Amino acid sequence: MDTVYITGHRNPDTDSIVSAMAYAALKNALGKREYQAARLGQVSDETQLVLDRFGFQPPKLISNVRTQVRDLDYDIPPTLSAAATISRGWQTMQSEKISVLPVANEDGTLYGMLSAGDVANYDMTSVRNPRMGEIPVFNLLSVLEGKILNEGGELKDVISGEVIIALPASRENLMFTNKDSIVVCGDQPEMIRRALELEVSCVIVCQAEVSQELLEAKTSTCIISTPIDAYQAVRLICHALPISHICNSQALVCFHLDDYVDDVQDAVLESRFRAYPILDENERVVGTLSRFHLLRPRRKRVVLMDHNEKAQSVPGLDQAEILEIVDHHRLADIETKNPISVRNEPVGSTTTIVAGMYQEKGLMPTAKMAGLMAAAIISDTVMFKSPTCTQRDIDIANRMARIANLSLEELGKAIFSATCGDDRTVDAMIHTDYKEFHIAGHNLAVSQITCMDSDRLLARKEEFLAAMEAVHSQRKLNTVVLMITDVLLEGTWLLYVGDEETIEQAFNIKGAKNSVFLPKIMSRKKQVIPTLSALWG
Repeated sequence: MDTVYITGHRNPDTDSIVSAMAYAALKNALGKREYQAARLGQVSDETQLVLDRFGFQPPKLISNVRTQVRDLDYDIPPTLSAAATISRGWQTMQSEKISVLPVANEDGTLYGMLSAGDVANYDMTSVRNPRMGEIPVFNLLSVLEGKILNEGGELKDVISGEVIIALPASRENLMFTNKDSIVVCGDQPEMIRRALELEVSCVIVCQAEVSQELLEAKTSTCIISTPIDAYQAVRLICHALPISHICNSQALVCFHLDDYVDDVQDAVLESRFRAYPILDENERVVGTLSRFHLLRPRRKRVVLMDHNEKAQSVPGLDQAEILEIVDHHRLADIETKNPISVRNEPVGSTTTIVAGMYQEKGLMPTAKMAGLMAAAIISDTVMFKSPTCTQRDIDIANRMARIANLSLEELGKAIFSATCGDDRTVDAMIHTDYKEFHIAGHNLAVSQITCMDSDRLLARKEEFLAAMEAVHSQRKLNTVVLMITDVLLEGTWLLYVGDEETIEQAFNIKGAKNSVFLPKIMSRKKQVIPTLSALWG
């Protein structure tokens, strides 16, 4: 079952994190267990405080949703040990109807790749060069379905030599004279006797008995009997060698599960292998990849929560399949390949929408989850003082508070007291709730810090402006704006760099030097961005 990631926007705020978590919990509670909440950045101090208070861990951090090797329907063929016989490798390829097998070390890491071409090439070579080097006795007995007949043979662990079929002939015209031989014969006592006298490496007796006299002879020769005829025995001896002798173990091109498919395609185009091994994070073999697997890759599936703008969404979104959008912002530039479910409502918090879905599905959230959702609504509506706040937000927050048995006022004070820590850098505070917008050819960034004591932050005004200038330069933006929203003052200190004239014109500011207090301005979404959009047409 493929995971469906429910993800909020970049630089996530509390509403973005909590709405994703709550929606994933709802989906999974209704039987669809593949949903997982995700985040696109670090959680803020405010969000961490909320998560800690109600006993939740932050969602999984993801950096992009580009298609990876793990998203492909790659093959999972048997992976043989490098010590397995060539015969075993060939039989496996035949039974599985495949032409390439991964070969692994004892710990499962990649040793090499065995192909049908490797076996065919080896077969042709062995016709011209019938000498076998160090065949493990276990391998030989396995492929020949044989058994060792004499005591001397039990002391041998490997067999080496030139493979010779001893055809019927007189003792004076024997075909083998070299001690370094593997002699294949039938019911030929004299041939066996001569082989034992020479102390050849091994005598393989096909479909025949050996006299007790010969079996008791003092010799280092290994005598093996087999029910297989001589022709088959010779071919099978060649296939008793370990796979490691013939498989390709050099200059291999392999991929990992986390590799991106577009990078893999480039590498495949530069090579001509039939199949490529796939490794996990521990370098163990998990499958093989062929060119046809790249033709129709499975896309990662995502649900976009609390945003519908590409610049604020997860990188690689064009390679993913968007299933749903749940949001409370203006409609932006997200495009989909198929019709999808979009739920966009004019409320102050996306979590309010998700809480309504719990009601629609007849599912009561747990006390912990209800407390988490209440906190998100308070955060995004600035304790119900934001112009985006609706009566529905207030009603839902109160209901969640009753389920969680908590005070919204006390919870709000705890939340907004967490954002103004003196130990935090201005850069960290700017990027906690930072969003970029592209409106009518203007590139704009608006960051917002909500607090209950703006004086402490304004004491660091010059630090903020310097950090904003750095963002302005690095991101090549027209304007960078910082909203320091004070809940108690019910207004916002606006700091700005870049196109200062536009900001001053939009908010009717005269004589300000990069900062001004705007009473009743609490919302980036409903007050700041629409004002600038109207100015730019």
